[in-house]
Amino acid sequence: MMIKSEITDLNTATGVMRTYVHRPAVDGQYPTILFYSEIFQQTGPIERAAKLIAGHGYNVLVPEVFHELNPIGTVLAYDDAGRDKGNADKMAKSVEGYDTDNAAMIAWVKQQPWHSGDFGAMGFCIGGHLAFRAALQPEIKATACFYATDLHTNVIPNQPGQHSMERLADISGELLMIFGKQDPHIPAAGRAQVYQALVAADKTFTWHEFNGPHAFMRDEGDRYDPQLALLGYQLAFDLFRRNLK
Repeated sequence: MMIKSEITDLNTATGVMRTYVHRPAVDGQYPTILFYSEIFQQTGPIERAAKLIAGHGYNVLVPEVFHELNPIGTVLAYDDAGRDKGNADKMAKSVEGYDTDNAAMIAWVKQQPWHSGDFGAMGFCIGGHLAFRAALQPEIKATACFYATDLHTNVIPNQPGQHSMERLADISGELLMIFGKQDPHIPAAGRAQVYQALVAADKTFTWHEFNGPHAFMRDEGDRYDPQLALLGYQLAFDLFRRNLK
């Protein structure tokens, strides 16, 4: 399916958030996926991933996740300086800011003629966590989380009772949780902690652990695993087909 891309700057509770919109070029109404980047924001690999999803018949929104902390249009490099800046931004932004970002995107999408009424979410790395966070919104019916960081830690600033794992009762849609066994950011004990919490909360989810490193979906650099990436996309598309019209 041919696609088109555009930019919208949305007003949120914490300032203007640039959001990249990739969607089918064919007129019609399609489900919408909120797609969350790594700490580097919309890099080339993230843009290509968003366009791939859009080409399968979805409207895809990619927000600048640290819009409060950077000039509009900021993209961090995949180097030490970019990593350090992104991690500092992660430590500086309160988790509640992501909730108001999500609410702003959902409200805007509901007004668009190309939206079918159904929402999903997806993300890589911290974006996997932010997709999980988006699932707290009642509109989100299906969420694909790829190697979601910090679900098992308290690294992201949280007010008491606001950690994403403390709000599992607010998740009503289906979750797809995908991890790499060789990911040092989410060790086996941390994965087990998240898994056990989801089981205890009686959430609807599927769980996959691949033999792969962190960032195996990123089609740039030496950690990219094309075979695992293809499998990951197939699992995500299956999730969305089953849950979104």
